[in-house]
Amino acid sequence: MTEVKEISQETNEYIASLVERAKRAMAKIADLGQEDVRCISKAIGWLAINKAEEWAEINFNETKMGRLESKVQRTKARARGITRDHNLAKTVGIVDVDEEKQLVKIAKPVGVVASLVPVTVPMGVVFIGAMNAIMGRNATIFSPHPRAKHCTWQCVEDIRRLLKNMGYPEDLVICIEEPSLEKTTALMRQADLIVATGGAPMVKAAYSSGTPAFGVGAGNVVVVVDESADLKDAAEKIMVAQLNDYAIGCSTENAMVIQDSVYDAMLKACVETGAYICNQEEKKLLEKFLWTGPKKLNPNAICLPAPEMARRSGFVIPEDSKWLIVEETGYGPEYPFSGEKLSVVVTAYRYNSFDDAISLVNGIQDYSGAGHSCGIHSKNDNHILKYALNTHTSRVAVNMTVGLSNAGNWNNGMPFTINLGCGTWGGNITSENITWKNYINTTWVAREIKNFKVPTDEELFSDIPSRKKYFVGLLD
Repeated sequence: MTEVKEISQETNEYIASLVERAKRAMAKIADLGQEDVRCISKAIGWLAINKAEEWAEINFNETKMGRLESKVQRTKARARGITRDHNLAKTVGIVDVDEEKQLVKIAKPVGVVASLVPVTVPMGVVFIGAMNAIMGRNATIFSPHPRAKHCTWQCVEDIRRLLKNMGYPEDLVICIEEPSLEKTTALMRQADLIVATGGAPMVKAAYSSGTPAFGVGAGNVVVVVDESADLKDAAEKIMVAQLNDYAIGCSTENAMVIQDSVYDAMLKACVETGAYICNQEEKKLLEKFLWTGPKKLNPNAICLPAPEMARRSGFVIPEDSKWLIVEETGYGPEYPFSGEKLSVVVTAYRYNSFDDAISLVNGIQDYSGAGHSCGIHSKNDNHILKYALNTHTSRVAVNMTVGLSNAGNWNNGMPFTINLGCGTWGGNITSENITWKNYINTTWVAREIKNFKVPTDEELFSDIPSRKKYFVGLLD
């Protein structure tokens, strides 16, 4: 996303008119109670479930990316999961009371939300963003990716019609119909909060806008397969990730770091799931097709079935192949397959000691995907804990398909979302799954604690005064 320094008066006025419409809509729901907004959120979720097939077709027809079945499943699963989480959420009025500390917490709206919509998952970003925002009594203005502007607009339009039928203002959700970089920049500057879903340049622009922003970092999930792993299970779960919308999601497994003693057996298990292992010549052809420059993916090369991807690269593989494997030894600009691929291509590495595996994962993700997510296939609890403690990551999926777990699923406790913070490793303000909690402001009401007791220094500092060497030359 190229930086825009000067914005025309016409564009500023256009965006200002959208923001004003959104604020008027918010004013009309300012007095809604918790159950009111919960009902609206549920209705959007129900709409998404019943529109899933239609939205998937509109999305695919416009973007030509991914797999219809996966888009349908993702929409239905996320709509149900978000609704489950919202059923327990407190986002209006008094949301917490701490009698002991005499504190009361009150939830209030954050304001007009600018949602930056990517080409990869436009429908999900719209309906999930709308559900989260309305739970906090906010309005959202969606700025589509130019390659997904029609499907984004249609999703917003369906939600607007639903709101109108429910007797609520349609302008709680608004879509920029003809998106441009200039309009997106103006929106980011005029909104109260930005939720940026997309590539690093977009997130950087959001953080540079002067408006508070939740951004997400690049995905480049690496999974470790140690010597204790169930290799067949690990291979099948990595394969499932590749077939999930043909690896369109940022949580998809991009590389596997395999213990040397089980490396060959693991690759054999992968082949049994439908993987095709590229030779060196095929690897070079694939690289030439996938990238147009350092970290610059060819938009026409991503999210394709494996046989089609091979054909377009210039080689032929069996038609029943489901995913591709390339073998690699290093990471960084000279090793492009160490980066995010948004494709059914997984890079395979060997490791000897477990410390080597951790170093390799951190090195790969320092190049691409810092802070996002990683996984491990292991029955060794010591390895699992050591991996979680020492990798620069916000999420560690254990013996699961990472691409179907870390953004929430019924088989684990992660909060359902479409936005995954990557912490300071990935240049983000949060390392959490972005949910309804990020769409509210809180006011703390503090009352005096009666009969409070101030602890003594002895209670507070315990044995610190006895450690005299700490203070040599300071307290002499």
